This record gives sequence, C-alpha cells and structure tokens, in this order.
Amino acid sequence: MPFQISRLIEPTYKLAECPTWDETTGTLYWTDIQGCTIQAMDWKSREIRTYRFENEVGSFGLTDDSRLIVSVWDNVILFDPGTGAQEVLAEVEPDLPVTRLNDGKIGPDGAYWVGTMDTSSPREPIASLYRIDGTGRVDSIRDGLQVSNGLAWSPDGTIMYHSDSSPGWIEAYSFEPATGALGAKMLFAQQTNETGRPDGATVDADGNYWSAGVSAGLLNCFAPDGSLLHAIPVPAPKPTMPCFCGPELDQLVLTSLQPGGEPEGSLSGSLFLIEGHQTKGLPTYRFKTRP
Repeated sequence: MPFQISRLIEPTYKLAECPTWDETTGTLYWTDIQGCTIQAMDWKSREIRTYRFENEVGSFGLTDDSRLIVSVWDNVILFDPGTGAQEVLAEVEPDLPVTRLNDGKIGPDGAYWVGTMDTSSPREPIASLYRIDGTGRVDSIRDGLQVSNGLAWSPDGTIMYHSDSSPGWIEAYSFEPATGALGAKMLFAQQTNETGRPDGATVDADGNYWSAGVSAGLLNCFAPDGSLLHAIPVPAPKPTMPCFCGPELDQLVLTSLQPGGEPEGSLSGSLFLIEGHQTKGLPTYRFKTRP
C-alpha cells in the first residue's frame, strides 16, 4: 500500500513541532514555537485548546502528575494545564543569549533530555545536550552542537538517538534505561540538504527511526541498522517532527513549519496524517517529578 498523506486539521502554524501523544486523555499536543503556544487537540472531537507562554516553546513532555514539563527559551518549567500554574524547575544556558532550548523528550529513565540551538546566522557550535531530573539537576551531556535535535529511544530503551540538524549527522548511543547512563556512541546516519537534514524524530514498535528531513520535504525512515527504508515526499518543504498517536498508536502525524515567502494557499505549517505505514508507535514516557 503506498503512503497516503492528508491534512489532519485546517489550522496552520508558523513553526509546529514536538507532537506528543497522551494516551490517558486521548490528547495530541504540539507546540507552535514562534507563536509561543502549546496546542492540545482532543483526538475524537478534534477540539483544540491553546496554552500561551511568555516566550518561544522549544519542546515539552508529559509528567507523572498530569502536568507538562516545558522549555520556554532558557527556562524549564512545570506547567499545570488545569490551573495554568507554572513552576520554574531549571535554567539552561542563561549566559548565552543567542541560544534557546530546542528539541526535548522524556527518556526511559524518566528524565527530560533536551538540547539547545544557536539562533544566530551563521550558526556556531555553541549549543549542547542536557539531562534534567525531577530535582532540577541539569547535567551537560554533549557540547559542540549547532542545533540539537532528533531525540528518540529504541523499543527496549537501550539505544538513544540524537542528531545535529546543521551538519546532518544522527548518532546512536547505548543507553541504560534505569539510570540514563550513556555508553558507546556510533554514527547512525549522515544526511545532506538533498536527502533531508534531520529534525525531530520518533521510533516505531519495530525499532525503525523516523526522521523529519527538514531541508528536503521528506520523512525518512531508517531501519535499526541505519539503512534507509523509506524517503516519503510530503506536501510541505519543511517537515519538523513525526509522532505515532491515536488509541492504538497506529496513526502517524507529521508537523511542519512555514518558511518565508511561501505562496498563499501553501500547506506549510500544517499537521499531516500519513497512512500506509503498517506499523505502530511506542507509549510516551513521563517525567518523574520525584526521581
């Protein structure tokens, strides 16, 4: 069955990112980074709620107490969608005004893994990857990055994937699910502008790594050995991140951004539903507020 792609909903966003599935409420979340919002869509009714923040929201994750952990520029906060209450948990790179928090996900260890990016042009390797636990402890994991991205874990939690969008590499680390300790690292894939430099990513139940090829209008799917299984053209030039969602985790959604100069009627900034993939996703990890 060939891949079929359609719009999930009508609204478009300046920079839609970080689609995240909450199976307990049947909600699909995503951020509009430049709009400084998190969107929450009830999967059955398609009703959308909007939560606004004081600055750009790079990424977020679910917590074990029904809150969200949210990256708001250089602050990591705990946000209660029910009351709107916000609690600052940690600061990241407050001394580097040109960097902001970018791609982040909760790992099998219950920590928030989040990286930064250089917002200036041309970008310099001044960004890093961090691990943040429920006490607010911030551990630096890897430096020398330009745009930290592509975090995802294998189905058994023993491999962590991570990328840098600017040079285009995707790396794979051995990972200890209980503690978050990293082991040996290897180059998983090397992408170019033409093949799709890696943006956000997810892993399916078969262990395949799905990566938004933001520079080429592609959704790339890699086998666990790093070989390319699919390069799926999408109807927007800059896709940003895939996510498996829905009650059976069999619905694949892809976010995208709006580049400057797009013609009227463009689908850029849409959320897309991709069918024909014949696989399912993995349950979403939750941040341990009390590690």
